[in-house]
Amino acid sequence: MRLAQSVLKSQERNLGYGEFCVPRCLTRLYFGPAGVPHAAKRRSTIEGVRTVRELGLDAMEIEFVRGVRMSETMAQKVREEAQNLGIVLTVHAPYYINLNSDDPNKVEASKERIYQSAKIGFIAGAWSVVFHPGYYGKRSSEETYRRIRDAVRDVVERLKSEGIDIWLRPETMGGLAEFGSLEEVVKLSQDLDLSILPCIDFAHIHARSRGGYNSYEELRQLMEYIERELGKDALHSMHIHVSGIRYGDRGEIEHLNLEESDLNYKAVIKVLKEFNVAGVVISESPNLEEDAILLKKLYEET
Repeated sequence: MRLAQSVLKSQERNLGYGEFCVPRCLTRLYFGPAGVPHAAKRRSTIEGVRTVRELGLDAMEIEFVRGVRMSETMAQKVREEAQNLGIVLTVHAPYYINLNSDDPNKVEASKERIYQSAKIGFIAGAWSVVFHPGYYGKRSSEETYRRIRDAVRDVVERLKSEGIDIWLRPETMGGLAEFGSLEEVVKLSQDLDLSILPCIDFAHIHARSRGGYNSYEELRQLMEYIERELGKDALHSMHIHVSGIRYGDRGEIEHLNLEESDLNYKAVIKVLKEFNVAGVVISESPNLEEDAILLKKLYEET
């Protein structure tokens, strides 16, 4: 707890990125890969940060998908390297999270994984941490929502009590069995507090709707919905995932590279530009940095 509080004070003095107005607010869009780029010579977070800079990108998502396996000491080193190079970091919490599990022990373990991801991410200077909330199982969508909301509130309160100031981002999910429709994650933001905003995954929304949210007009309506429900400031603090996607009757099947998919990524970039969105765009395509570079270049040319 003392370490996290000392990092917070340091961030308040000098955030290092130069374009933060507060720890929650970015002034433009940053682009990067989900994890260490394939081009990195070594599979380490620090090497990933350096490679991101060499590639002309300016963000990277730290992937804790199989567990939070970064020490506090290493997290501080990552923070220093990222700040020195001007790279904005985000975090992806472990995949094995189900805040709607029938087993109370699994719910508590899930809350702990989100907490640890946020704590280590915060020490590493990360701006935002995204997580998959859970599954409906045999419960109604209404009961699932209440259980997940209450569990997330517990995590928010714990982080607040320890001075850990980082966005929590429930992600829009691509499978119909998964909690995480656009409306559900927006409602979480409304019902909790300003520690919560959605992670908008355009590929997942496209897959969950089985081909929808793919035209310019549909994507524009999506952005209008976010602005109407969460306010214009939400558009200036967006954590975004983009990739190609294959889907079926039950939604998402697998991620693809953008040019191998029907995702209208050019329209995605167009509406982000039109709505003057600020935040971080993370490529989750299998080719990672290639699609991140593609998106950044397209954005700059639009």
